[in-house]
Amino acid sequence: MKVSVFGLGYVGAVSCACLADRGHDVIGVDIHPAKVEMVLRGESPVVEEGIEELMAAGVAACRLRATLDLDLAIAQSEVSLISVATPSNADFTPDLTAVDKVITAIGRAIAKKAGHHTIVLRSTVPPGTTEERIQPLLEAAAGRRVGDRLSLVFNPEFLREGSSVKDFYQPPQTVIGSIDEHGYAVMEQLYAGLPGAFVRTNCRVAESVKYLCNVFHALKIVFANESGSVLKACGLDSREVLKIFCQDTQLNISAAYMRPGFAFGGSCLPKEVKGFITLAQLHNVAIPALAGLLGSNGAHIDRAYELIARDGRKPVALFGLAFKPGTDDMRDSPLVALAEKLMGKGFELAIYDNSVKVSRLLGKNREFIDREIPHLERLLRDQPDAALEGAEIIVIGHADAAARRAIVAAAAGRRIVDLAGYADLQGASAAYEGICW
Repeated sequence: MKVSVFGLGYVGAVSCACLADRGHDVIGVDIHPAKVEMVLRGESPVVEEGIEELMAAGVAACRLRATLDLDLAIAQSEVSLISVATPSNADFTPDLTAVDKVITAIGRAIAKKAGHHTIVLRSTVPPGTTEERIQPLLEAAAGRRVGDRLSLVFNPEFLREGSSVKDFYQPPQTVIGSIDEHGYAVMEQLYAGLPGAFVRTNCRVAESVKYLCNVFHALKIVFANESGSVLKACGLDSREVLKIFCQDTQLNISAAYMRPGFAFGGSCLPKEVKGFITLAQLHNVAIPALAGLLGSNGAHIDRAYELIARDGRKPVALFGLAFKPGTDDMRDSPLVALAEKLMGKGFELAIYDNSVKVSRLLGKNREFIDREIPHLERLLRDQPDAALEGAEIIVIGHADAAARRAIVAAAAGRRIVDLAGYADLQGASAAYEGICW
């Protein structure tokens, strides 16, 4: 393919060298003459392992060149990758000045072309930027709409400085958000042969994935450092503990628990988090991120309450009371905390949980309920239909298939607040809403 790459920083330079190495005809574009001249000499404008050789080979093979002339680059390419800088403003929102400027200039150059051109934004931008900001600028400058010989794509990059060349050739996945179908086809051709899944999605999701990945990477570093500091204070080599920790790819280093939903609870997680925080305090080790877990969990319960209470104090049917389905364990259940909050605020409440029978509650579980919801027996219903009777708001913490069928049958005209994300409940009511969706 004939590719132009705008911005010869880390992402742009690596993209130029690697795409040329894969057989594409690449033109690098930058406003700084020194960077352009370096590429023309077969030198890299950035320091990165393996890039010098690729850059020199691309220039020698006449598959890589560079220019200051934007119009020339657009005229001689069919797809343009935008990798200009988006530095932070004072309030930490990205400064999109460079993106706006280059998109407008590219649009004006495209207006002079008869053929199809695909614009690929790779700079990190907030969700919604491609469609709400970039698309109108591009269409106004180009004099044509996306879909009319024009495609607009957001393709997040996951190239780490220091290993970006390796990352280019070994992506875990390639994420593509495109406004039109042609954009997906172009990107499949551009990246043909690279390993990892090719993920088609919309631009907003693709923009969000980039942010979320980096925030999670930061969270993992903080987790390792905070927990490592506590373990060191206990006389341990935290590297050995974390090595064993990471060997669990079923729960620890996996997709387990990485599904938006309701708050955590039960007899283990809250207790162990509290215990670890206490351990840190005993050793005078500050762990602000881990110490914030319980507060964050509580804030999520508050979000659920605010969602339910948005339209006033209407009768509520709550499905699920135990901390997870298939058990009657209600110790530190976030659903118990939510029920308490609703009752305390004067909501009329009916509860259905097919695993919870007051007569069977024993030991610590019974003590917890007697303390937290002493009138539980009056609130519990033995059938889903009984809980739904008279309810205007249906709240789902968890529900078995039979209960969900009853909810769908009774959903018309009622609000559904889904804390679990059951697919068969979406669309059951025009007033359906999930806690994170």
